[in-house]
Amino acid sequence: MTATSVRGSGPPSGRQRAVAERTERTIRRRRVRSSIMVGLMYVAAALAILPLLLIVIHLIRLGATSVNWAFFTQMQRPPGEGGGGMANAIVGTLIIIAIASGVGLPVGIGAGLYLAEKRVTMLATTVRFLADVLNGLPSIVMGIFAWELLVKPVRHFSALAGGIALGAMMVPMVTRTTEEMVRLVPISLREAALALGYSRWRTALSIVLRTALGGIVTGALVAMARIAGETAPLLFTALGNQFWSTALRGPIAALPLQIFNYAISPYDEWHAQAWAGALVLVGIVFVISLAARVATRRRFGAGD
Repeated sequence: MTATSVRGSGPPSGRQRAVAERTERTIRRRRVRSSIMVGLMYVAAALAILPLLLIVIHLIRLGATSVNWAFFTQMQRPPGEGGGGMANAIVGTLIIIAIASGVGLPVGIGAGLYLAEKRVTMLATTVRFLADVLNGLPSIVMGIFAWELLVKPVRHFSALAGGIALGAMMVPMVTRTTEEMVRLVPISLREAALALGYSRWRTALSIVLRTALGGIVTGALVAMARIAGETAPLLFTALGNQFWSTALRGPIAALPLQIFNYAISPYDEWHAQAWAGALVLVGIVFVISLAARVATRRRFGAGD
């Protein structure tokens, strides 16, 4: 056994002990800081979901008693009479969302695909900037614009005008989501398709769009959930209807409008119906958001 090995196996020197103590103190400080930051993140997450929980609890407390089978199958009743429902408003909301999706999704997906494929052109830069501006535009401004363009010339309100107004609100959201999802597609897939003789437009539609379809569907569902509760654009376009109507060229009932009208009324029965309608509307948004999460999970699960 050499002298070096004997010295190495002996007790640590004072300098080594000092270094070990400093290292241990550093590790402890890092662990304390890590624990504090993790705790702060948990607190921030709790504060983020707290408003939603309070809203849902409040809606359940005030509106759950009025949510029954009659609420989904019957029309509203005159003031002073109990019961009734919002069947016409629920159907009207679904019709308006369908119109908005038919208007906003093709335009938004097409624009997002163009921005991803032609990202450095002047037109793409301009469209991207305008989409960001439209994303921050107040909904009431969109309602006034839709009234001036779609309602005033024909001199009557309509479900079609309301759907187009909400569809215009969907366009910038779907555009930016589609662009980001398409940009995540590996460039090697494009190159492989082009090498096999695919044209550029066919590559974009058949290869790129299909690969990013899961993320695009998620963005579309989130946009639908976003516009489902909009009231201001519908006040200027769909107006509302107390009767059963599914005509696209006439005023139509919608849950946000019905909730607004009931909430500002002086009747307690209508107030209870308004709380129930708000609970149902939150449920519709929850179902759409849940569908978006399922689509996201399937997309990434397939990718793995």
